[in-house]
Parts: sequence; C-alpha cells; structure tokens
Amino acid sequence: MSAEALSPSSMLPRPRPPVAKSNRAQIIIFTLLTLLLSAITVAGGRVWLRNSETLVFAVGDAKGPEAKFAARLATVLKANSSRLRLKISPNPDNAKALAQFDRRDASLAILRTDAKVPPRARAIAILEHDVVLVLSPGGKKIKSLPELRKKKIAVVGDGENSVNFVRSALEISDSPDAAQRVQQAPPNTPFDKLFASGFAAVVAIEHASKIVKDKTYEQYAKRTGGFTLNAIDSAKALARKYPAISEETVATGMLSASPVIPDDDVDTIGLEWLLVAQSSMSTTTAAELARLVYENKSELALNDGFASRIEPAPTDKDAFIVAHQGAAEYINDDTKSFMDRYSDVMYLGAAALSIIGSIFAGIYTKITRIAPEKASELAARILDIGERVEHTTCADHLDELQDELEAILRGAVIGLRDGTVSGDGLDTFKLGYELVRDEIALRRDHLKRHPAAPDDNLAVVKSANG
Repeated sequence: MSAEALSPSSMLPRPRPPVAKSNRAQIIIFTLLTLLLSAITVAGGRVWLRNSETLVFAVGDAKGPEAKFAARLATVLKANSSRLRLKISPNPDNAKALAQFDRRDASLAILRTDAKVPPRARAIAILEHDVVLVLSPGGKKIKSLPELRKKKIAVVGDGENSVNFVRSALEISDSPDAAQRVQQAPPNTPFDKLFASGFAAVVAIEHASKIVKDKTYEQYAKRTGGFTLNAIDSAKALARKYPAISEETVATGMLSASPVIPDDDVDTIGLEWLLVAQSSMSTTTAAELARLVYENKSELALNDGFASRIEPAPTDKDAFIVAHQGAAEYINDDTKSFMDRYSDVMYLGAAALSIIGSIFAGIYTKITRIAPEKASELAARILDIGERVEHTTCADHLDELQDELEAILRGAVIGLRDGTVSGDGLDTFKLGYELVRDEIALRRDHLKRHPAAPDDNLAVVKSANG
C-alpha cells in the first residue's frame, strides 16, 4: 500500500456532496403546467359560455310563411356563428303549431294576434302587419260600419280564421244569418267576379308588405268599373275594444299608383304577426335571438314581402302580448354588459381556480419540487469540517478544508436566493461558519509556529501500518 493512500488527507472524512444549487427545471415544469391549467380553464369557460342551445320552432304548412321564415332564421343563426340552433317542427297548420307551443314542446312559434294566444307566449318581434281592406264595386262607397254590417260580404284571407275575425270585428257573429252574409271567397277569385256574383263588399285581409309589392290591386283598378277602398271610421274604438286588433293606415297610392288608390290616407284596422317565445326562455337567449332578428332583417325577409318590415315588439306592460324580458332589454338598450351578466360566474370561477391552484401548488411542492435544505443542516456540515481541522498536519490539508468551507458558504447564499435553502437555522449557520473559519486560521498559525518534522508523515504511516 502506497504512502499516498495512507496520507492524513485520505483518512479525513469524505465531504458530503454539495446541495443542489437550483431547481430551475422543476420551476419551468411547474410554470408550463400552470399555463396549461389556465389555458384549459379559459377554454372550458369559453365552451361553457358558448355552449350551443337548440330551440324548437313550431311551424304550420311547409309552404306557408311561418315555415319559410323559420328556415331563413336558421340560416341567419348559422351564418352568424351563433350558439343558438333551430330545429324546425312542421305541423299541418299554424293552429296545430300553436298547440305544440302551448304544450311546451316548442320554444318558438309565429302567431297572428287573432289566434288563440298561449298564456306563456312572450313577444320577440313584430314580423308583419295584416291590413283589413274594405272594398266596394265602382263608386259605391260604404259610409259606416253599421252600413257594412247589412251587406253581403266576401272575405279574402287566411281561411276560416279570417272569416271568424271579420264576423267578430263587425259584431255580427251572433246574427242568425251571419253564415249567409259573411262568406269565405273561393281562392284566387277576382274582385269583379265577386261583385258580379252578388257580394256588395269584399273584405280582404292582406300582408301590408305584399300589398306594396303586388300589382294586383292596380290591375283590378284599371278594369271596367274598378273598386272603391272604404275607411273603417270606428277603427280606434275597435282597437280599444279588441286588444288583438291594431289601428292601421292605408297610405295614399298604396294599392295603386295609377290610378291613385287611395287618393288620401284611409284609416282601417289590422292584425299583427308576432314571433313569440316561451316565457321560460332565458333572458340571455331571448336577447341574443332578438339581436340576431333585428340586425339581419334583410336576410329574414321572404320573397313575397313577408317580414320585410320587422319591428320591435311593444315593451309596455299593458301590451296585448307582453315582450319577453330579454327582447325588452335589447329593444330598450338595457342589455347587461359581459361583466354584469357573468360577474357571479367569474367570482365562482376565481374561487374554483384558487382551490385548484392550492391543490396544484401542494402537488408541486410534494412531487415536482426538491424540499429546501435548512440552514441549520448546513451548519452541521460546517462543524464536521471543524472536527477535521484538529487532525490536519500541513497547510495543504487546511487549504482543502478552507475550500470546502467556502463552497458550503457559496451554496448556502445561492440556495437562499433560489429557494433550495431555507432560512431556518441561519443564525446557527453563521455562528458555525465563523467558528470554523477562526479555527482554521488558528490551526494555520499553529502549523507555522510548529512546523512538522521531515519524518513526521512517515511516522504517521508506520504507526498506521503497525
């Protein structure tokens, strides 16, 4: 065995490996995982907020205006990337569609105000006005409503519903001969033929938008004899008496530009077509639906003019059909901001994130992060060096111990900075460091004053072999 192998320095206790200087890799991993968690939370929140909602739209005949409007609305929702989706539910007629709505099997429907209104219906928008036109042959003017009641009337309109409406509005529904005096006109029968067949008046219930676009009345006016448009002088009283009825005006030249019919504004009555929703529909959904309807009027208008003049639903509490709260908020510009609407959700989300963050931090501390070493534990290693100082016999050995002591000090300073060393027992560490530093200085001074004899090292080796 060599003398170097048995040298005093080789018999000194081996220094423990230095403490980890940094856990930067773990910090990077933790940061990336935190960002991932945040991204997942934000994405989940957006999915939750924009989660699609399907609305069932009950309609009548597939060829009717209700079904065509529903199809246009479905296209608009899709084109605007709305979270709302429509499922169109066809029925044989609009009465059955309203019955489906009344059973709560549909979210949306279209009704004319003379229909049986479901109690839970809330208005979203006015889609169309139907105008009542009282026509008489040639220059035979009908001067008053009582005079009209005495005449034989042909009704041009939406089937039996229009006939019942005319009878109710003229207050002749209880008359024994009402069925004879108020009759439904055969479809597509020209007015002149109705007049020729014995009808003294024709009551036509037409979409206002269709009248403006259609040239039919102008063509009738140019035929032999023409027709006269009569005012309903008690329109205001009828509208007040029957909430389903609205006051309407036939503007000058609305029916015919040449000849001009009427030659002055004429007062009459009418009905409204409303897009209605269930009262249970959420305010958010109704407001979004109203916004899309009002902001896409041109895309929703049908080719025949239906829904070409969409109007806000009346928001008064005494309206015939009360506006849905969500639609009313949009119409009155009272829609809540994002913070107002989702503040509660955001507070709950923040609380949830706080809990998740605490759990994640705990997992990070326990699993992904090296627990910081206490300064007091480093003090024990320093005292270890102090014990070895007593056995040194030369300056070289002291230099090695001095370097080890300084390495521990540097590691402690770096560890305190990056968190791998805690300040627990820092005073003990400082005291131990100063004690051992002074001990090394004293030992170095002692070795200078008492240098080892040339054979001291050899004597030590022999003593060890012996």
